[in-house]
Amino acid sequence: LLGVILIIHNVKVFLSKIHLPKKKQLAWKIAEIASDNAKLDKDAIEMVINRIIDNASVAIASLNRHPVISSREMALKHLRKNGATLFGVNSKLKFDCEWAAWSNGTAVRELDFHDTFLAADYSHPGDNIPPLLSVAQQNKKSGIDLLRGIITAYEVQVNLVKGICLHKHKVDHIAHLGPSVAAGIGSMLKLNTETIYQAVQQALHTTISTRQSRKGEISSWKAYAPAHAGKLAIEAVDRVMRGEGAPSPIYEGEDSVIARILDGKKALYKVPLPKKNETKKAILETYTKEYSAEYQSQALIDLAKKLKKKVSNLNQIKKIDIYTSHHTHYVIGTGANDPQKMDPDASRETLDHSIMYIFAVALEDGDWHHVKSYSKARAKRKSTIKIWRSIKTHEDKKWTKRYHDPNPRKKAFGAKVTITLKNGKRISEEQGVADAHPYGSRPFKRKNYINKFLTLTEDILDKKEIDRFLKTVQNLKKLKPGQLDKLNITVKKSKIKRNLKKGIF
Repeated sequence: LLGVILIIHNVKVFLSKIHLPKKKQLAWKIAEIASDNAKLDKDAIEMVINRIIDNASVAIASLNRHPVISSREMALKHLRKNGATLFGVNSKLKFDCEWAAWSNGTAVRELDFHDTFLAADYSHPGDNIPPLLSVAQQNKKSGIDLLRGIITAYEVQVNLVKGICLHKHKVDHIAHLGPSVAAGIGSMLKLNTETIYQAVQQALHTTISTRQSRKGEISSWKAYAPAHAGKLAIEAVDRVMRGEGAPSPIYEGEDSVIARILDGKKALYKVPLPKKNETKKAILETYTKEYSAEYQSQALIDLAKKLKKKVSNLNQIKKIDIYTSHHTHYVIGTGANDPQKMDPDASRETLDHSIMYIFAVALEDGDWHHVKSYSKARAKRKSTIKIWRSIKTHEDKKWTKRYHDPNPRKKAFGAKVTITLKNGKRISEEQGVADAHPYGSRPFKRKNYINKFLTLTEDILDKKEIDRFLKTVQNLKKLKPGQLDKLNITVKKSKIKRNLKKGIF
């Protein structure tokens, strides 16, 4: 669809007695495209710049949130003369790249406000950027090197997400992130196919964890999980560069991931990957969030804003029914059977995964704010709780089918909403994708990414630092080896909170 020739690879389990040549293994196919040095696409380069701006926005906005403070305190204990930078911290100070990736990755993920790609599984491909940037800084790479690595990482993660469903087996989506980070680093450092192959395998082996991090009482681990995957992938690449190997074949082995953790020994997965030396454009299929809330709520926030204009008196609402996809109903809807999703005392992370709460607030306020919409006072407002508890979600097979449509132009993450008033009148509206989606009514362009950055960093950054960063990042292609420290953003020391509780480090 983007003018890219994709090859569909059949991936299945092989018994140990049947030798599967490594060139037929998925990890090798991934390593081949990571090491092919294909021509970079102009639009993909511009989109990487958008996403670096997007990541910086949400990272700076989250600098003083508890998980980010803790991750930063850990990283601060790992100073290194020629290392990588930490968001918010003076760029002259450098840290071990894996710890910089840990802290910066947590900052990017904490607000759940950066990019997304949904298919057979879920993902936030922008999670690839912090580990790649930190390794690039420590290894004195150029802007073009970084671009190549990020474009590869997106390509790998997006295509794994299209082909292999993890959440069905309650495996967290970072299992696709470990391999994509390893592949991206391999691309960026121009490692050979064999080295990347081993790194992809090790990274997958070490990043399998359960979805409990997104269930019930959602803790700060949700913010840490991708940062942890990035850190483990960096360590995996380091080991294999020193000549170490990995459990193999990692996808197809008799006691490996597919056989024991995913669909089992009879499984057949179809994973698309571009042909070797084919330009990589998967990043263009991904989309960011206009609102700080779970991606499947983006179109519903837009829908709530439109419905507010149609319901003159919200007190007259008797009930609200949301007809949507299987994923939305079971993950953030009433189908999840999580009482916490209806609890005004729930954590921000839990409210962020409650479409009932999100829709109620967006309907009342006609807007959404990354801080105000989640405040304790906001969650406890009586009128909100009344609307919130009147909402029920339902799986509609039509919406599930649209959610899984392989054609990006037909794929939809929205819903049909019916509001029933006390007098029996019904008001219905439906929307397929968020307004900001690439196929929405007002797709996000560079100016929108910059505006999001300015909004989220207001009162945190001074104008000089804002202008410097935006000018630098838009000139990424021309940054020379050793200049990537300029992509860091410094915040006044007085504006950065500390957590002085003692840990091990």
